[in-house]
Amino acid sequence: MKTTHKIYTPAIALLNLVFFFSTSEKAAAQNNSGILGIDHVGINVPDLKQAVTFFQDVLGFTPVTQLGPIPLDAGWKEANHINLATGAVTIKMINAGTGASIEVFYYADNKGSKTHPNSDDIGASHIAFYTSDINAAVKYLKSKGVKVLGEPFLTPSGDTAGETWVYFETPWGSKMELVSYPNGKGYEKSNPKTVLWSPKTTVKKPVADDFDLQKKKAIIEGHFEIWNERDESKRAALLNKVYAADIEMTDRHFISEGTAEINKFVTELQQKNKDFKFTVKSFETHHNVVRVYWQFGTKSKPAAGTGMDLFVIENGKVQKLYVFVDEKK
Repeated sequence: MKTTHKIYTPAIALLNLVFFFSTSEKAAAQNNSGILGIDHVGINVPDLKQAVTFFQDVLGFTPVTQLGPIPLDAGWKEANHINLATGAVTIKMINAGTGASIEVFYYADNKGSKTHPNSDDIGASHIAFYTSDINAAVKYLKSKGVKVLGEPFLTPSGDTAGETWVYFETPWGSKMELVSYPNGKGYEKSNPKTVLWSPKTTVKKPVADDFDLQKKKAIIEGHFEIWNERDESKRAALLNKVYAADIEMTDRHFISEGTAEINKFVTELQQKNKDFKFTVKSFETHHNVVRVYWQFGTKSKPAAGTGMDLFVIENGKVQKLYVFVDEKK
């Protein structure tokens, strides 16, 4: 974009950016960049063995690849703002469970700063690890001699209502975080167009329990308990227990994403059919997929409606739900 003025203030810069990056242009920028997400987070450590031991023995992560020691020439050091007297670098990539990996850098004979940036310094950063039980995680870290900075704090309101977090320090002084929101965050209740990614709802592959017949039966029983439960508070608890937070339900007329949308649909269905109830006709399963034939109706007419549900179970919860309603004859 050409401009006829040479005056360039922060305000003008911001207006230019807002104008330039319209909604369609931002979408095009992401498509053109080809960026899919975060692959890894890199951190520097003063002692490679100490860092690997902490990540592996305390946090349970898995070191995978290593490069180096790699000598760095003067040109590389200058371009990357590395002290010319610093030695070779060794790089270890660590699998940190579900999500981005951690890339650990160790510089031999490091001549850089040995002081960690303060929390309000430019360049300060931290890594947050999701846990399903933050109190148990804190207790475990303390048992390993890890310094925990305060007590877990539950956010009471706002976009992150329902999120609990606490910071802790690594043996070399880096600040990291534990975070947990098993029932989701406040902003999710407004059915936002974009939901933040979370490792708690991302599964690389089914776990062993997803193939267990009795556990699958319990999940399906919970599913029908949800659709028959008329107390919304009880139903909400069941939804979080049985369904993944980002569950996708596909019907012939619509697609619902997330437990909030399904909960709304169930409420509306019950209001229109006050005396109706779902019952199971038959049940079959293979691997982590379950097919259930059902009927829906009153005591006097239990099969007023019939159909079939197909479930995909991942990590102990329903991830995909495909609903097929039989046409009335």
